[in-house]
Amino acid sequence: MATKIEDFLKEKKLDPRRILAASAEIERSRPEDRAIKLAQRKARKSEDKKKEGLAAKKPRSGRPVTQRSLDAAIGGKPLSGPAKTRLLRAVNKLLEQKKQEPVTLHALFDLPKKGGAEKASSEEAS
Repeated sequence: MATKIEDFLKEKKLDPRRILAASAEIERSRPEDRAIKLAQRKARKSEDKKKEGLAAKKPRSGRPVTQRSLDAAIGGKPLSGPAKTRLLRAVNKLLEQKKQEPVTLHALFDLPKKGGAEKASSEEAS
């Protein structure tokens, strides 16, 4: 049985190798990200622990989607939240290049419903 993301990639004709390349480009640390991290370090060391200016923004992670995480997603294996988000950003970048609408996380992954684990454990106890 094909996974949701595998079906989506086939339907939109997206090559997994392009996802890896797009993610590497998106997540790469740039000089402005390094400046943000420096401002955060300086804010931590200073007396007034306020985040001002650059320190308030979030830098890029510097960690792109890997072949291993892409294979896990296509194979239906569990993936961490940040890995799913990075994959989503890369797919949306490719869709933007093809002049198509961006998608949400629900379009790519089967996400568990809220409280699903709690209900399942309470049913087993009964």
